Amino acid sequence: MPELPEVETVVRGLRETVIGETIARVRVNAPPTSIVLGLSFKRTRFPSALKNRTILRVDRRGKNILIALSGDATLWVHLKMTGHFFYQDKSKPIDKHDLVIFDFNSNRNGNPNHLRFHDYRRFGRLRLFSNDELWAQPGLADLGPEPLEIAADQFVEMCRSRHRMIKPALLDQRFLAGIGNIYADEALYASRIHPKQITSTISRRKLVELHGHIQRLLKTAIRLMGTSVDTYSGVNGQAGGFQRYLKAYGREGTPCGVCGRIIVREKIGSRSAHYCPKCQRLRA
Repeated sequence: MPELPEVETVVRGLRETVIGETIARVRVNAPPTSIVLGLSFKRTRFPSALKNRTILRVDRRGKNILIALSGDATLWVHLKMTGHFFYQDKSKPIDKHDLVIFDFNSNRNGNPNHLRFHDYRRFGRLRLFSNDELWAQPGLADLGPEPLEIAADQFVEMCRSRHRMIKPALLDQRFLAGIGNIYADEALYASRIHPKQITSTISRRKLVELHGHIQRLLKTAIRLMGTSVDTYSGVNGQAGGFQRYLKAYGREGTPCGVCGRIIVREKIGSRSAHYCPKCQRLRA
């Protein structure tokens, strides 16, 4: 699933391409579960509700993309596992996995491109809400702080006040919004913290170190346009570059770059964790 750096890269790509565009037509080839309409739009079809609205702003909250539209509405998008936005030439053949296509008024004035939401596993979600409804919705209302905005002291306090394993805590979007498996594994490896370590037992020094690594890794990954380990790419179709710098995630069976021990993969809760059993020892 795309994490904070990948979603931020998509958001920046959308800002560069579609802000100011007015939606002329929306074509939908998505399953009914992919489209959600808020109460304000329940009596309106999704294409009709979007037609003639102008894209004013594109923001990110955690792993969520928020496209602000004229008329006090927001298109809230979650890419889930394999969702993509592609800004591409409208003459390119439509793929069966192009689930929603946004044509713009500017297409009539020589712009050859339109926006496609492509998702071959069809888990992505596009939700349209009035701005009055939006922030009360589960999935937005209960999000934790942004990892790039939270101060070290607040992060330490949050961890020390809980009694749970650190890896599941980092993946909990109600705890921190935007971190997933890749960056949790990399930050814990860089901090030499075992993914099963209980949050309340980690020293303040180590938690400050972990906070610093989280922010450093996320910023670096954003600069490199994210991590492409499966299907992820940006709005222009370009793959990310951070996968070249992964030291733990996906490296099970290979030597640790610090001590030479073999990186292991272990299921913790419902998710996998990659770590070095020597550098990241579980402390009593």
